[in-house]
Amino acid sequence: MRRCLIVDDSQVIRKVARRILSDEGFLVGEAASGAEALEICQEEMPEIILVDSLLPDVDSIDIIARIVSIEAEIAPAILYSTHQIQLSQIMKAKRAGAKGHILKPFVRQQLLEQLRAFEDLFQK
Repeated sequence: MRRCLIVDDSQVIRKVARRILSDEGFLVGEAASGAEALEICQEEMPEIILVDSLLPDVDSIDIIARIVSIEAEIAPAILYSTHQIQLSQIMKAKRAGAKGHILKPFVRQQLLEQLRAFEDLFQK
């Protein structure tokens, strides 16, 4: 079963994403802060991580880089999630290790299409 971690301080965003992903068979974890996300990733790295562009405790770009630097059996596919397209921030996220970005609020079809693009990364 594919594991996905939703890192967002909005409980509503986490709930919507959890519902979409759970319906598709993902095992979904949640983190309301960057520190919580790091703890989860150090214990067991999920295959896919959605990271909010505005976290309450730390810069999102820094969290992406820190997650990528964790030694793990798999390298996670990280999606940078944001409310608006800011090319400079999206490029920083990609340089830090994000594989793509997605706009919030999440639309079921859009989110699932983004995740399907990562399937080839995890073929076993």
